[in-house]
Amino acid sequence: MILLEHQQDTDMKIKFSNAEDAPKAVGSYSQAVHLSNHSELVFVSGQVPETIDGDVPDNFEDQCRLVWKNIERQLAMFDMTFNNLVKVTTFLSHPSQRQAQSQIRNEILKDHQPALTVIICDIYLSKWLLEIEAIAAR
Repeated sequence: MILLEHQQDTDMKIKFSNAEDAPKAVGSYSQAVHLSNHSELVFVSGQVPETIDGDVPDNFEDQCRLVWKNIERQLAMFDMTFNNLVKVTTFLSHPSQRQAQSQIRNEILKDHQPALTVIICDIYLSKWLLEIEAIAAR
């Protein structure tokens, strides 16, 4: 079952899908994303909750919003936006952060539902509560 299909300003087509004979997505994301006729891919390394000056917010919500802002900055270098995202992987330092990160992600991405993975793990520096990597296409 295709949830959403749209065509960007090029000939690229994106199909955000969930197979009818597989488990449904547990949240606002797509189980699979199919790209055709794409001309560019951008792989965004794990973005962390630091400002350009190395400052790290104290609370999870501010860190999460900063990570998304850093992703937005990386995409902007290639004239891309969150609507170009086709895959997002979020690394959380604790399971208690799942709901807040999901709410913030949904607020930022709105109806855009790329493929998604969330992993609970140790983060490289203990002051960082999350890290997010992404793949975008045009």
